Amino acid sequence: MSSGTDFGGIASDLRVVISRLVRRLRSEHAFSISYAAVLGRLEREGALTTSALAISERVKPQSMAQTIAELSTERLITRRPDPNDRRQTLIELTELGRDTLGRERARREGWLAVAIANGLNSGEQEILARAVPLLGRLADM
Repeated sequence: MSSGTDFGGIASDLRVVISRLVRRLRSEHAFSISYAAVLGRLEREGALTTSALAISERVKPQSMAQTIAELSTERLITRRPDPNDRRQTLIELTELGRDTLGRERARREGWLAVAIANGLNSGEQEILARAVPLLGRLADM
């Protein structure tokens, strides 16, 4: 891009579009995106402390503690002492949590896959596929 590129405008447009996409994805959810994010991270990374989850999800520890309490009430996660540091508690997925996450993903990704397949032409699908890693890098900055 040239030095005259309007990065502020791109950022604004991207924020608006991502917000709309997130709202649309939320409408496909049986539970909140924060629940899905925590369950997904536990599935990918294994047992973690509440502090590690809060840092990974970029939320306050108090907010994560509330999410963990709610997920525990639903029996989607369990807590156990950390064998390496008994002062710490590890959070991990239960089988119910793993099954619930799988069903939630299928529902959410099903809508999105159909929208991509039916709503975009092959060139647009390729552009979107190439954009995903870039969006991931932005999310990690």
